[in-house]
Amino acid sequence: MDKDKPILKVENLVTQFHTPEGIIHAVNGVSFHLNKGETIAVVGESGCGKSVTMLSILGLIPQPPAEIMSGTACFMGKDLLKISNEALRSIRGRKIGMVFQDPMTSLNPVLKIERQLIEPMMEHKHISRQEAFDKAVDLLNQVGIPEPRKRIKQYPHQFSGGMRQRVMIAIALSCSPDIIIADEPTTALDVTIQAQIVDLVQNLQDDVGASIVWITHDLGVVAGLAQRVIVMYAGGVIEEAVVDEIYNQPIHPYTIGLLNCLPRLDREEKSKLYSISGNPPVLYDEPKSCPFMNRCQFKHDRCNVKPPLIAVNENHKVACWLADAR
Repeated sequence: MDKDKPILKVENLVTQFHTPEGIIHAVNGVSFHLNKGETIAVVGESGCGKSVTMLSILGLIPQPPAEIMSGTACFMGKDLLKISNEALRSIRGRKIGMVFQDPMTSLNPVLKIERQLIEPMMEHKHISRQEAFDKAVDLLNQVGIPEPRKRIKQYPHQFSGGMRQRVMIAIALSCSPDIIIADEPTTALDVTIQAQIVDLVQNLQDDVGASIVWITHDLGVVAGLAQRVIVMYAGGVIEEAVVDEIYNQPIHPYTIGLLNCLPRLDREEKSKLYSISGNPPVLYDEPKSCPFMNRCQFKHDRCNVKPPLIAVNENHKVACWLADAR
């Protein structure tokens, strides 16, 4: 496959949740693409639709209460939203691996690591138990777990948080997938372990050549990790750009606010950290105006109409009327 041709292309994805209180418009027309061998970061605060978008694509979202209203997700010529559950199961794990946010709830606490690692390989790669075992030991060694032949016989509770996350990465890599989706894999870890996990994923990507979708709420994590950044807010994409432009020339006030929230070594010693005022909207109604309007210091009458995602240059898109003034 051409490296510059998208391996995954999502267009106009709309996902809603039906609740007793009403319909929650969780994902509202999300579109993005992922190229072969590329890493993209999907960022935004909790509840903006990052994880729901990816879980919708993989068919892992509970239906009901969720319902995918529209959209396409083309992966290697197949629309993941239209194929059968059986066909989708053959892709999950084999072609697309997932690293979940909390490894303690993602790993089965009553099964040894050995079984959780080798069964996907036996199912998807049709190899013997011994071949799968040898491959599993090698994977644990690759992700930095000492004494892998001993540790593979243990249960998840016998591993630290960082080590459990390494096991999850090993499981995601076990079938040599084309895409790895990492859903906030460093959130529950301390800063030192976060850096180790980021380095580990980068090194493994160099080895296996997989494309990566890194979901996070922390722009500080992705500076040296991703080639492109997609910023989400209130269930939609509000800015997308190559990583250098996001950090050096952000346009959307929300992106600017996220960057200002990061601790910086060049700040004045006694200056306080910046915070974005207000709260994200409750999405019982689909946003008809700019969803960030009530929190934005630059709002004006035009913001009563929801801005489209427009290209400001070849590598930068933004959904903000401020872009017209550039």
